[in-house]
Amino acid sequence: MSLFLLLTSTGLVTGAAYGLIAIGFAVVYKSTGVVNFAQGELVMLTAYIAFSLDKVLGLSFLPLVAVAIPISMALGLALERVFIRPMLGEPTFAIVMVTVGIAVILRGLTILIWGSEPRNFNAGMPTKVVTFGGVPFYPAQLWLLAALAAVVTAVWVFLRFSRYGVAMRATAANETAALLVGVSVSQIHALAWMISSAIAAIAGLLFAINFKLAPDMWFQGLKSFPAVILGGMDSVGGAALGGLVIGLIESLSQGYLGEGMREIAGFIVIILVLLVRPFGLFGSRDIERV
Repeated sequence: MSLFLLLTSTGLVTGAAYGLIAIGFAVVYKSTGVVNFAQGELVMLTAYIAFSLDKVLGLSFLPLVAVAIPISMALGLALERVFIRPMLGEPTFAIVMVTVGIAVILRGLTILIWGSEPRNFNAGMPTKVVTFGGVPFYPAQLWLLAALAAVVTAVWVFLRFSRYGVAMRATAANETAALLVGVSVSQIHALAWMISSAIAAIAGLLFAINFKLAPDMWFQGLKSFPAVILGGMDSVGGAALGGLVIGLIESLSQGYLGEGMREIAGFIVIILVLLVRPFGLFGSRDIERV
């Protein structure tokens, strides 16, 4: 098998993880205009919660996902009610700083409860290698790619056709106008955090199975941020595609340019994209009349 195919498959798997996390960023930003810098910590915490559920209940992968998602949604709702809702009407920068504080709290709680040692976690996932076009994949890697496609489709359908999805888009377009026509902005913000947390649970569980379960998983939120910038902060599909592109860039740069390039390649992309298209490849351009 050629080095290029191996690097491409590795990059797609990593990019799918980035894409899932990036979608969580995009959902909250699209609905509230706020960047949730605690998204990576939600991914980490929900992965640890799933790990504990697996140990206690002995569930296989799909039942574990079905149990973990409602718990993560309740966690997202609690965080929004306790920390974010009292900040409604405050400057965006202040709310962003609150999410930074939430991130630090979740990081500390995770280490306090589960410790700092990495753990093995496969959730009963089979380990027999499956080959496609001469490229080997583990079943967990295929689940990760499938989850990205499923989440993108589900979120797009929700935003496009459901009543609450239309309300979320209306709130994102003009919060004041949405209030005037009877949209409960506070409910929309809470719903956005719940959906983002559900996606974090899927991303965290699959990332832990494919890579590792450790307290430094929160860093994947920061590493996924270039995907959101590339695709567009308010574009769910763009965030997913951006994740795949960033994953490929990291993998190929590591394989052909050196190990150190993997850590900085995504952020080099951020700088280049911001210089040319500050709103991302698929993001909405802000137009102001002067």
